[in-house]
Amino acid sequence: MTADSIIRSLLQPLREWLPRQRWFASKNQAVDTIEPLTSAWLYEGDPGVLHALVNVHQQGRDETYQLVLGVSREPGDHVEVIARTGALSVFDAAAEPALMARLLDLFASGANCDGVVFQLEPGVGLDTGLRARAVAAEQSNTSLIFGDAYILKLYRRPHPGPQRDLELHRLLHSAGSKHIAAPLGNIHAGDTVLGFLQNYLPYATEGWAAATASVRDLMAERDLHASEVGGDFAGEARRLGAVVATVHADLARAGGSVTASSQQVSDVAASMHARLDNVLEQVPEVGEHEQVVRAAFDDLKDLPLTLQHVHGDLHLGQTLRTTTGWVLIDFEGEPAATMEDRSALSSPLRDVAGMLRSFDYAAHHLLVGEASERGEHQREVRANEWAERNRAAFIEGYAAVGGVETGAADTHAVLRAFELDKVVYEAGYERRNRPLWLPIPLAALMRLAGG
Repeated sequence: MTADSIIRSLLQPLREWLPRQRWFASKNQAVDTIEPLTSAWLYEGDPGVLHALVNVHQQGRDETYQLVLGVSREPGDHVEVIARTGALSVFDAAAEPALMARLLDLFASGANCDGVVFQLEPGVGLDTGLRARAVAAEQSNTSLIFGDAYILKLYRRPHPGPQRDLELHRLLHSAGSKHIAAPLGNIHAGDTVLGFLQNYLPYATEGWAAATASVRDLMAERDLHASEVGGDFAGEARRLGAVVATVHADLARAGGSVTASSQQVSDVAASMHARLDNVLEQVPEVGEHEQVVRAAFDDLKDLPLTLQHVHGDLHLGQTLRTTTGWVLIDFEGEPAATMEDRSALSSPLRDVAGMLRSFDYAAHHLLVGEASERGEHQREVRANEWAERNRAAFIEGYAAVGGVETGAADTHAVLRAFELDKVVYEAGYERRNRPLWLPIPLAALMRLAGG
């Protein structure tokens, strides 16, 4: 069968299968129609692998998704069959390691599979024949690890034009940054980047896991302060702050920076007000602090802003602690933002605000859903102590390598506005997705609104 005929035979089954996938964006909306855009064999045979781009239409919204499908007469018992077409079963190829391992051969040969091109970065050579496995925790994409050497991110919602993740990694690599995983290659079709291959860091620990382990250590010791427990995280937070400042400096050096015009600053403030307007409709509790929050946003209009490339969605989950130091990952930008907003230059303090909020989440997530009981107040106090200690350490590390853009008072005002904006966003997100977590941003809003 041709690649196109197989994809067309799947249109109805895909309407049911797609919303069940972790990387599908609009799970709460029915799929109206699916339109095939492209289809190509990456390799034929039994089993074979089929690549497709499809347009998914949902309630007036269109989104392009990338599918990498296995095709076999006898698929393994461990895979979920999407549908059968004739004698062939079709399934998500990412669930079959033996099929995915062969993607390295396509990279090594520089294959062009009916317009789907596998391209290595200049001077890169690969070891092939490595076993592949999918990263189970991936949310919006599918990542595959090959042995202990490489990791390939497949963008499930690819967009035409430059891919921010790839471009910023290239920029940082050209600047000699030691705090990223080196870019090795990409998969593209025309001007659409479909996948990004990088060095894999096999002995790394995710920043969120390391930070929350420290919080658990603290909660287990009733009579000790955050500075006294064996799992004190402040030293790592300080080192992480220095690394973030260094990456910002590398991005500014390689990609340039500009002083924002008054119109650009006004636009930033306007976007914050618009987000607040939207969240107030969803989370009326935010209205208690509306006047203070709007005043902080308006203060931006009188402050200087330096704009440059930044990470765009920085939090502890986007960091890895390796044997040689901290590494930043996933430079795609905020998943909910438009491609235009993601690609726009921004203030480095937006990233700093994201990290500060992440420390707050790490400190308080263990308290989510706790019933009122004796000792709860003490746990809240200890969580606040951990958060403030590590937030301060991060800022110290950031400032120590020159990671500030204006005088101290101006920096504080800019950072406060960005952090309040992030808290407002979090309140809306938690109301929609994790109502039990809503007290975390609401408590932060109360603290920040009080100065």
